[in-house]
Amino acid sequence: MYCKYYGLKEMPFNVTADPTFFFMSHQHKEALSHLLYGVNQRKGIIVITGEIGTGKTTLCRFFLDQLGKNVKTAFILNPNFSELQLLEAIVRDFGVQIKNKTRLGFIWELNRFLIEEAKAGNNVVLIIDEAQNLKPHQLEQVRLLSNLETEKDKLIQIILVGQPELNHKLSLYELRQLQQRIMVRYHIIPIEKKELAEYIRHRLKIAGSEDTVSFKDDAIELISVFSRGTPRLINIICDRSLLAGFVAETKVIDGSLVKKCIAELETSLQPTIL
Repeated sequence: MYCKYYGLKEMPFNVTADPTFFFMSHQHKEALSHLLYGVNQRKGIIVITGEIGTGKTTLCRFFLDQLGKNVKTAFILNPNFSELQLLEAIVRDFGVQIKNKTRLGFIWELNRFLIEEAKAGNNVVLIIDEAQNLKPHQLEQVRLLSNLETEKDKLIQIILVGQPELNHKLSLYELRQLQQRIMVRYHIIPIEKKELAEYIRHRLKIAGSEDTVSFKDDAIELISVFSRGTPRLINIICDRSLLAGFVAETKVIDGSLVKKCIAELETSLQPTIL
């Protein structure tokens, strides 16, 4: 709606997990380094956590884009399946043809696929997003998948991504064997205040802005307080502010404009975004 007015080729503050807009904050850079290290060194199980809206899924999509052709991947976005359905989803996402749709059949086909990839010199990575929704018996099944290995290397690298509740679930006594298999962990915290202005400029630039719109310092201060550094909330308030600027026929987003948008959001969306 406002893209043409600001000279943008696309909306810069969508809340979708678009890796094109990935911002390499200090926290996200460290998280990415942990992922790359864990996979390249074949550490087996990696756990990445963060609060809602901190960019975990976007990080995963960006991470997948960094991998070479010798890394085969499966990405399970929503693991709300039964134990058998989860196995089927994993095997299918790897592109493995399934003949015998039983638990034994899935494990057999997956193991055959992993051995073939290992012989070809390839690495295999499974990412499960929203992993806090996995039940204990499903997490135990994930541990059993991590047992697939050669004498020297893990045949599959498993990345569990989720909200902080995932860590609480992993600390259950019944999952102590899985807990001991986790070799790499990282918890993403919100974007630091000093990086916020850079984050906003980054997304505007990716969307095609040539300094056609600017956020004043007082606007950025209010956005920082409102969002507490959470990327999803930053995007929501910035998108609303650009719309307000379009209506007001201004390309300078100042504190007074952002303040009005925050008041509207707190009235209409607070129960769902805060």
